[in-house]
Amino acid sequence: MNKTENQTYEKRWIILFTVISATFMATLDGSIVNVALPNMSDKLNVNMAQISWVVTSFLITISATILIFGRLGDIKGKTRVFKFGLVVFTLGSFLCGLTDSLPLLVAARVVQAIGAAATMATNQGIITQVFPKHERGRALGLIGTFVALGSMAGPPIGGLIVSAVSWEYIFLINVPIGIIVFIMAMKVLPKSHNVVEEKVDRKGSLLFTVFIVLLFGALLQGQSIGYNNPFVISAFIISFVSFVIFIIVENKIQVPLLELGIFKNSLFSISIICAFISFICIGASNIILPFYFQDVLKFSPAATGLFMMVSPVVLSIVAPISGYMSDKIGSEILTLIGLLLTSIGLFLISSLSEKSSLIILVVYIVVMTIGNGMFQSPNNSLVMSTVSKNKLGIAGSVNALIRNLGLVLGTAVATLLLYNRMSYRIGYRVVDYVKGRDDIFIYGMRWVYISAGILCLVGVAITALRFYRNKGDEIKLKMKKSKTSEDNAI
Repeated sequence: MNKTENQTYEKRWIILFTVISATFMATLDGSIVNVALPNMSDKLNVNMAQISWVVTSFLITISATILIFGRLGDIKGKTRVFKFGLVVFTLGSFLCGLTDSLPLLVAARVVQAIGAAATMATNQGIITQVFPKHERGRALGLIGTFVALGSMAGPPIGGLIVSAVSWEYIFLINVPIGIIVFIMAMKVLPKSHNVVEEKVDRKGSLLFTVFIVLLFGALLQGQSIGYNNPFVISAFIISFVSFVIFIIVENKIQVPLLELGIFKNSLFSISIICAFISFICIGASNIILPFYFQDVLKFSPAATGLFMMVSPVVLSIVAPISGYMSDKIGSEILTLIGLLLTSIGLFLISSLSEKSSLIILVVYIVVMTIGNGMFQSPNNSLVMSTVSKNKLGIAGSVNALIRNLGLVLGTAVATLLLYNRMSYRIGYRVVDYVKGRDDIFIYGMRWVYISAGILCLVGVAITALRFYRNKGDEIKLKMKKSKTSEDNAI
């Protein structure tokens, strides 16, 4: 280990704190505005359908650009791209806080999301680079914890800020924090010395952007205007065609945006698939539970926000422990147990009714969250351990992309299934909570959680097959070595 590497190693926990701070801000801003939307709608004189673009523009931009920044991280250096992301995110936050019209606010959110994508695409690569293998699971586990904390803590924090001051401060609060984190990044992050003489795949970038923008746009708009709308159907078709052409282009080009060869590693592919399944289930649960708290149990928004904090609190405890354990006993058994517990928690929540005890509900949420916490950290470690050092950027960005896709898909499918089942039960089409008919909502909610539980069991089966196959390979390898040793002795 040379002098520079030794200094980086000694600063690794400060580097982790710096990366985590930026990650927390970026993920927090994906959800913090949700609770402020009614207030923003009134102040900007727009309807709720229009103001929802403040949220969707952020999610779409991150997902459309995250692979590009992952590739840039491998070419120009992950630290350089991460610092660029910090500057752009802070600038975007400042612009968001100064706007007084919806078009300008959406444009500023796009700027903010570009910065967030650059930090998300490179954070796992930086941590994998600076932490030794025996500490990597713990470090990646902490990143996973703060990603979840940022996503789940957004609504209660946003509600507090809006009630104390005004919605602009949801964004302006990022400015001083962003400046402090950038100064820390300049001082402690490893320098980007290795610049690869390669160019970003422009065709692939354009095709992937079209695919993501139209897919997300169709998924999110379909909830309000219906999935049988001609524009929504056309968007899905063009999105699918763009994706197919993207795959063909990436297979032919010498230096692709997404090197499809990384998916040939079964450990990487299975870990990514299981992460996708996990985040679909999380997205589905996060969108349904607030309805249950407020409409069925008749809780206030403040009380709902408080009980929604159960998951991030449990996750903040479980995920680092799980990451530490993955360094000691391996990741695969923990991902298997984690997905199984998540599935059990989802099935337990599906059994709730209008008269269920609050204590029972909290216990069920804790079971589901413990499973999620046990799964995320070791799975992140598995994903990042399967690629070479020069592919850490793209692997981290794929992992982050899958997280965003899973959350949005889970949200869209959950609401679609919920209202479909509610409509079936009541006998006519509904797209909102039916006042005085808690039983109708419970019926739809039950379908959502049972479906999510079954999907999670698919992930359990995939993980179990991988685990037992790898164990079989290890036994065969040991037997082969033992036989070789015996032959040499003879």
